[in-house]
Amino acid sequence: MQRDIFYMNEACKEAAKAFEADEVPIGAVLVFQEKIIARAHNRVEELQDASAHAEMICLRLAMKYFNSWRLLDTTLYSTLEPCSMCAGTLLLSRVSTLVWGARDIRQGASGSWVDLLNIRHPMHKLEVRSGIMEEESGDLLKKFFQKKRESVGKNI
Repeated sequence: MQRDIFYMNEACKEAAKAFEADEVPIGAVLVFQEKIIARAHNRVEELQDASAHAEMICLRLAMKYFNSWRLLDTTLYSTLEPCSMCAGTLLLSRVSTLVWGARDIRQGASGSWVDLLNIRHPMHKLEVRSGIMEEESGDLLKKFFQKKRESVGKNI
């Protein structure tokens, strides 16, 4: 549990970078043998790319690190429950463990909207731990969207 909190704190640092860049504040880190090998935050607006989620960028960086699409024996820490795109990529890239913070009732694919990660996969087992630093992860998201709503009100 302490290990999860340590790495989730690192993912939260990435989420804070997204917040500062006016991106939805989601961060991710990928860990292999107790070492962070990739880190990322959302860059959807910057890149004008709907697939530029923190998890996707983090996984792509890790694939370059290993020079392989297989991310065996790794753990992804994400401040938000992954969407179906990110969940599918976690399975396809053979990540061993996923640890996520806040629920995503709009797009979450680990039980909040749909459940792609808690059903038995015929080829791969992905361990999922959820709700780790949920409040901290969720608070930054709430702050971001509150700021957005206030900004819209000022422009009317």
